[in-house]
Amino acid sequence: MEKKKFSKVAAGQGANPALAARKSALYEREGDIRSPFARDYTRILHSSAYRRLKHKTQVFFNAENDHVCTRMEHVAHVESVAYTMAVNLGLNEELTKAIAFGHDLGHAPFGHHGEKVLSALSEKYVGRTFWHERQGLRIVDELDLLEDNDGIMRNLDLTYAVRDGIISHCGEVDENALSPRKELFDLSRIERVGQYPPATWEGCIVKLADKVAYLGRDVEDAVSLGFLDEGKRRELNSLFAGGGNAVNTTVIMHDIIVDVCRHSSPEEGIVISPGYFEKLSAVKAFNYRNIYKNPRFAAFQRYAELIIETLFGGLYSLWNGGDVFGEIARYAAVYPELGGAFLSWLIKFCDAEGLPPEKRGDMARYSNAKPYGKLSDARTYALAITDFIAGMTDAYAIRLFQEQLRF
Repeated sequence: MEKKKFSKVAAGQGANPALAARKSALYEREGDIRSPFARDYTRILHSSAYRRLKHKTQVFFNAENDHVCTRMEHVAHVESVAYTMAVNLGLNEELTKAIAFGHDLGHAPFGHHGEKVLSALSEKYVGRTFWHERQGLRIVDELDLLEDNDGIMRNLDLTYAVRDGIISHCGEVDENALSPRKELFDLSRIERVGQYPPATWEGCIVKLADKVAYLGRDVEDAVSLGFLDEGKRRELNSLFAGGGNAVNTTVIMHDIIVDVCRHSSPEEGIVISPGYFEKLSAVKAFNYRNIYKNPRFAAFQRYAELIIETLFGGLYSLWNGGDVFGEIARYAAVYPELGGAFLSWLIKFCDAEGLPPEKRGDMARYSNAKPYGKLSDARTYALAITDFIAGMTDAYAIRLFQEQLRF
């Protein structure tokens, strides 16, 4: 099998230098030996949004089971798959790792169902749907902060290629050949999931790795939690392995990685052979029938809806078109954890002139985007609530919900 087939089209090898451009220049460190993409990787690694992934649901909500896959473990699997393919194909490994590490930063608590609940609320009160790919871009552009050399809190300021890979990564699009788009445009132009392919081959690799990584791991969790009986396991075995190998994370990852590396080329794209594409599609369809749409999820889904809707409703009820900061402060006297945390969130992301005078004291330490401006309308306020809840871990959302039960 020929290796390094993509080395001439890898990012950084004569590719468009705009891929490494940032919206704002990063501070410099003397003697820094990292490339722009390697620096992005470590900035994501050190971000609060990445740290919270370890307590966010991937598919199965089970906070007490240490062996159920979390969102952070899924990200590690995607990085593993994407990195292995990038090395074999000769693509930029540092860019691949950075996109993979950042691709799911925008996920809400309680997995995809939490995203659906939050999207319905966002559509009603903000006027647009919520989807985690766009939220991931908003996090790295506006909502997550790191301290610079002078102790000033700033946005992550990632390169275009990494930002593009995050918003373009959707692994649910059924394609067996991926090629990057040629145009580099303002990423706010992307209005729906899967509207455009990534701008780099590395982004295409992560997009495919996202699909490969989750299917096998979800099967393993389903087996360990009793979702699949012996008959279903035999059915799955026959779909993917033809009655031979077991169907688990490592089998699916290994077989697909080898197949993609064998059949892909700059001329044909990132390709899964027809045979393996059919197998991968069969496993995905099996998972939807037997796992993702399993009636056993019903109680969890109702629970997630209750928590998110209660938190959103409690905070949204404070909007009065006037002194909303005063309303939140009074709310915090009754519900100190929820009210206090939300007030702190708003202070960081609102213009100083829109804040009460007593809340402006520490603003000199924050030199970041202010997406809520002067918080002058109900839609912007609802957007702030959506962002606040979307960033929560499952456990934190549950804790704030339980605070609402105290009288």
